Amino acid sequence: MELIQQVPELSAYLAADEVIDHEHPRVREVVNRLAAEHGDAYSYAKAAFEFVRDTIPHSMDADDPRVTWRASDVLEQRTGICYAKAHALAALLRARSIPTALCYQRFEVVHGLVAVKLPGRGGWVRQDPRGNKPGVDAQFRADREQLAFPVRPESDDVDHPLLYAAPHPACLGALKAARDRPHLDRTLPTGL
Repeated sequence: MELIQQVPELSAYLAADEVIDHEHPRVREVVNRLAAEHGDAYSYAKAAFEFVRDTIPHSMDADDPRVTWRASDVLEQRTGICYAKAHALAALLRARSIPTALCYQRFEVVHGLVAVKLPGRGGWVRQDPRGNKPGVDAQFRADREQLAFPVRPESDDVDHPLLYAAPHPACLGALKAARDRPHLDRTLPTGL
């Protein structure tokens, strides 16, 4: 699948905002810790991906009722659904000047992930930090995708090719409006 930049300026995929708040002290603390051990862009990006995937449980898998949406809150509370975990990973990567976009798939509901553009490695490659579990084996790869949920051509699943600089309003709106995760489960967007 060919990924399409929604915004032509690469700088848009490095920006901080209310959601991807990569200048927040909590985000900077994690960035500094990871950067001290992983100097080049590829090893840092892989470490940041594994940090979000492996140390921040997906709130549905963990049956955690809390809803997070801001990157710093995801890192602070150590919980989030796919959208929130994508926001956290985007903040960690953008803080190190690695262009990172938000992107989406649709299964029964919309699933969030990121696309990363590593220096010297060609184009955008999607990465899925949702968290592994039996039957799910998402890995950080620069040569090809290894996502949590591949789209099945025989189904109604959809890979959305647009790369967003900011969260899609439907996804962010669902997170912000949720009283708790069970409420969020009932109100997740089914399309973009």
